[in-house]
Amino acid sequence: MALVLSLSGCGVVYRLVAKPADAPTPTPATSQATSPPPSAAPTPSATKAGLTIPQARQAVRAWVNKYNATLKKRKWWQKDALLDALFVEAALHEGVLEANHETFGTKPGHKPINLTGTPTIYLVRPEQQPSTADWFIAQATYKDTKGYARPHVLAFYRSAGQSFRLAVATPIHWGQRMPRPRLDADGYITDMDNTVARAVAKEYQNFWNNEKKEGASGYRLAKNSFSRKAFPAVYKGLYASFAGHGSIFGFRTANDGMFFLFGMVNNDKSLNQVLSEALLVPKGSKTIQELGANWFS
Repeated sequence: MALVLSLSGCGVVYRLVAKPADAPTPTPATSQATSPPPSAAPTPSATKAGLTIPQARQAVRAWVNKYNATLKKRKWWQKDALLDALFVEAALHEGVLEANHETFGTKPGHKPINLTGTPTIYLVRPEQQPSTADWFIAQATYKDTKGYARPHVLAFYRSAGQSFRLAVATPIHWGQRMPRPRLDADGYITDMDNTVARAVAKEYQNFWNNEKKEGASGYRLAKNSFSRKAFPAVYKGLYASFAGHGSIFGFRTANDGMFFLFGMVNNDKSLNQVLSEALLVPKGSKTIQELGANWFS
C-alpha cells in the first residue's frame, strides 16, 4: 500500500551532523539569503569562487527540468544513472520506494514540479563551502502530491564537476511559515548548534521508532505536532523503524531559536519509507515545533 502523508518547507543552513555510510560529506554552513537556509562538515575553502544567487536559482530550474523529464521515462526508478543524476542522501532512496509502488501495483508517488514565482535562495559563505563541493537551500512554491500549491524547502548538493542534486525536501504545514534567519554583518545565515541538531534528530527517531522514553534526548515534540496525529495510522501499516538520518540542514533564527531540516531513512535491507522533517526549537525551549514534514512510502 502506498501512503503519502503531508506532515509539511522552510529555509536552512546545511551542517553535516550524521549521515548514512554512502552519503556525501558537505561542509559547515551559514547562508546568504534573499529570504531564509543549511549545514555540513569537511574542510572549508577560502579561495574558491562563491556560488551566486542567480546561479543557484538557475540550478533549481535545471534540476526541476531534469526531474520532470525523468518522470516521463519508462520505469525511471529502475535506472541507477537517472537516480544518481537527481538524488543524493535520503532523497536517493525515493527510487527504491517508487519501485515498491510498482511491486504492489499502486500509482507512482512522484509528480511533476511546476514552480510558482521565483525561488528564495540561501547561500553559504564561500569560505565555508567544502573545498570540493557546494550546497545551498531553496524555498520554492509548487503543488504537493494532492495538487495543492504550497511552499517547499529543498537542500541541494554537488560534488566538484557534477550538477546539483536533491538531498532533502519537504512542504510546510498549513498555517506554518518559515522563521526569519539571523544574518551576520555580511548578510549570511548564522550557523546552528550541532549538539542541539543531533539531539532533535535523535528525539524524532526515538518517537517514530516508539522505542525510548519521550524526552530522552533532552527535547520533546510539541503537543500539537502533526507527527503525533500521524503516528498511530502510520505505525499500523507496513512500517520499518528508522535506522538513522542524513545531513542536518539548519540555521539560527532572528530571535535566537534554531531551525532544522533533515531526512530519516530505514536500514537499506528494510527500506519502506523516507521521512523529511522541518523543525523549530525556540530560544531557551526544549520543545520541538514541527513546521513541516513529508512522508513517502
